[in-house]
Amino acid sequence: MSGEPDPECLFCKIVAGEIPAETLHETDTTLAFRDVDPQAPAHLLVIPRAHHPNIGALASAEPGVAVDLLNAVAAVAEQERLGEGYRLVFNTGARAHQSVFHVHAHVLGGRDLGWPPG
Repeated sequence: MSGEPDPECLFCKIVAGEIPAETLHETDTTLAFRDVDPQAPAHLLVIPRAHHPNIGALASAEPGVAVDLLNAVAAVAEQERLGEGYRLVFNTGARAHQSVFHVHAHVLGGRDLGWPPG
C-alpha cells in the first residue's frame, strides 16, 4: 500500500534510522540529507517520510505532503545558501533513471549548472 514503509526501500530504512544519513533538515513529514554520490557541490535529497514511488503518486495520495516536500526543498536550499540558484529534479520511472523508487527531490547547486543538465 502506498504510504506504508517498504522494508526493502533504502529511503524507508534511512527514515527508520536503520541506515545513517547526514540529516540537514527534518519535519514531521519530510527528511533532507546529503546525497552520497554528489553530482554538484551541493547535492541534497528531500524525501517524504511516507513511502510513495514517485512524485505523481505522492501528489495524488497526499497532496499536503507534496506541498510539505516543496517547502522542505525551499528551507534546505536557504539553509545551504543556494540563493543564487539551484536545480530541482524528480526522476520518475526507470527510463528517467530513477534508482530508488521512493519519491525524492534532488536539489543541486553550488555552481553554474548550465543547460542541458549533465
